[in-house]
Amino acid sequence: MESDGLELALVFLLAAVLAVPLFKRLGLGAILAYLATGVLLGPHELAVVRNPESVLAASEIGVVMLLFVIGLELSLPRLVLMRRPIFVVGGLQVLLGGAALGGLALLAGLGWKAALVVGLGLALSSTAVGLQLLAERKELATDHGRLAFAILLFQDLAAIPLLAAIPLLGKAKGAGLEGADVARALVVIVALVVGGRYLLRHLFRTIARADMPEVFTGAALLVVLGSAWLMQSAGLSAGLGAFLAGVLLAESEYRHELEAQIRPFEGLLLGLFFMAVGMGIDVQRVLAEPWLVAAGVALLLAVKSALLFALGLRPGRLDVRSAWMLAGVLALGGEFAFVVFGEAAKAGLLDAAHRDRLTAVVGLSMAATPLLLLLYARLLPVRAPRQTQAFDAIPDRQPQVLVAGFGRFGQIVARLLRAQGIPFIAIDPDIEQVNLSRRIGTDQIYYGDPTRLALLRSAGAAQVKVFVVAINGVEASLRMVRLVRKHYPQARVFARARDRRHAWQLVDLGAHALRETYGSSLEMGRDVLVALGMPPAQADERVQRFRAWDESLLEQQRLLQDDEDALLQAARDARRELEELFAADAGQADTGPATAEPTAQPQSQDDAATRGRE
Repeated sequence: MESDGLELALVFLLAAVLAVPLFKRLGLGAILAYLATGVLLGPHELAVVRNPESVLAASEIGVVMLLFVIGLELSLPRLVLMRRPIFVVGGLQVLLGGAALGGLALLAGLGWKAALVVGLGLALSSTAVGLQLLAERKELATDHGRLAFAILLFQDLAAIPLLAAIPLLGKAKGAGLEGADVARALVVIVALVVGGRYLLRHLFRTIARADMPEVFTGAALLVVLGSAWLMQSAGLSAGLGAFLAGVLLAESEYRHELEAQIRPFEGLLLGLFFMAVGMGIDVQRVLAEPWLVAAGVALLLAVKSALLFALGLRPGRLDVRSAWMLAGVLALGGEFAFVVFGEAAKAGLLDAAHRDRLTAVVGLSMAATPLLLLLYARLLPVRAPRQTQAFDAIPDRQPQVLVAGFGRFGQIVARLLRAQGIPFIAIDPDIEQVNLSRRIGTDQIYYGDPTRLALLRSAGAAQVKVFVVAINGVEASLRMVRLVRKHYPQARVFARARDRRHAWQLVDLGAHALRETYGSSLEMGRDVLVALGMPPAQADERVQRFRAWDESLLEQQRLLQDDEDALLQAARDARRELEELFAADAGQADTGPATAEPTAQPQSQDDAATRGRE
């Protein structure tokens, strides 16, 4: 059957609904689910899709978006702090692995250009599979987990020039590189960097002022695909353009909103990309050459494992067990290898047979990695944790506090946190407020809607210890508190409450509610008492007594909030109770009148609030 849009949608949904949960339950990961589904439904098996090339061409946008997101997550300060594990260990892994595997490719009869591309392509490991396995085993914070992350980060960087060089290598196949090609590529890169640096923020600022989320989403896609097209038009990899666009926006106030907008498209299209790769695997060829493919998988895992083990010991400074676990996580091939081999085939560096064999080797190495890691974990004894490595002591840029809403309330909280040196991140949907705050030096504020789960995930909410919900709108505030309590139950939530009824709802949701004008009203009431002649110490005591009584009353009334009659009666009873609370002080000279009016006035305001008025 010929593939059309509806058929492709059904195939993808089948993989997502059936295969992905099954493979994840088996601990094999989503990537293998997509690959296996692609193999099953491709032209070499059930032939549901007979033309996988068209699917692959469309789904390559997913890889472009992945590179854009990687660029968004990259920052120069982070690279500087992690320079040793990234550039020393990661650089040696790519260079030595590429040389070793490229040498094997030369011995297999490939030309030096093809061997170079194959060696470097196989030296890359799967970021998605590696990090997922570490996360599932809760080993991201271990010595080998952090070193694995550093190596994967360098591999992501190394993939960019490799992808960019493949078209040039293909053109240089017969007569060498042409100066015009190199000059045009450099001009386009410079134009993208300079133009993007000065234009992209202005573009997103204008669109954010329109306050239309769908237009912002369209603009994000336009920037990603436009930068990819611009680079592709210069004969370079489309992914390079997307990566550069991501880097240019990594320190902008739109970083988290952009990531939240792009992530769903990236995940869907990247899954479709892996399915298309699976469709392109010629199972009959693998079955016809089982020993050749098996030998390729064994050589890949053996060479990379030995190299990673050695680098883990020196210069990675891991113990023996951690070095073997590092090898188990990163010995597999990577998703970038599929892109590299596809680009190499387009450039004429690899024929279809070699591409199919290499694709099968990488796919099978991914399938073998969870089993290999499980074997290592069982055979190697668990040792007591050592003192962390030097790069483990890098200051954590992950904020401990997330402030949602950066108006008057949120800014005061943020200034106090900054004064204590506590890292925080602020998110506000008002672009004018974001721009103003950044102009006065608050770089921790970002544009976006904090009531969206995708944005909270992008901002690192999973590691946040305290959420400060300072949103102005009551409904938006309640919506965010519900979201946080559901998805991040381990965190504490402090929420700004507009009135007593809002405070009751927040407390019911598990948040600690703070009425926005309550503290300042008490402070002013205290100053009024002093101005009327009451000693400051006595005024402080009266205010503290009133605060304790009112907070107790707030909890009592919360239990009656659904019964309007009982609530009104409780308010009347509270007025009498308040008068009795201070009755003993009423006879004191000069201060009697001062204590009666200030305490009665706040209560009358709260009575009004219980009737639903702000």
